[in-house]
Amino acid sequence: QVQLVESGGGLVQPGGSLRLSCAASGFTFSVNAMYWYRQAPGKERELVATITATSSTSYADSVKGRFTISRDNAGNTVYLQMNSLKPEDTAVYYCSIWRGQRYWGQGTLVTVSS
Repeated sequence: QVQLVESGGGLVQPGGSLRLSCAASGFTFSVNAMYWYRQAPGKERELVATITATSSTSYADSVKGRFTISRDNAGNTVYLQMNSLKPEDTAVYYCSIWRGQRYWGQGTLVTVSS
């Protein structure tokens, strides 16, 4: 079955960096687009970044130029490098795929605060 396990969240000061990882299993990773979403307290879940099977990427306007999504097909892992973090980036970050339905990981909390 599909499993997505995020890691790498934590507390970071404004202007700092974090790298999130999502280890995937239970499906053919290399042929699937992968997604990072986030959900801030009291807000709806929003799409942050997408990477296709051919490694084309796209980003939400709010993170463009600061976040980078990448994938390692040999290791079945997708990453989200987050730089120049802002307090408004505070959220639970989720890895996701679509295979007839949307699958989610358990999420990893990122807190940006001084």
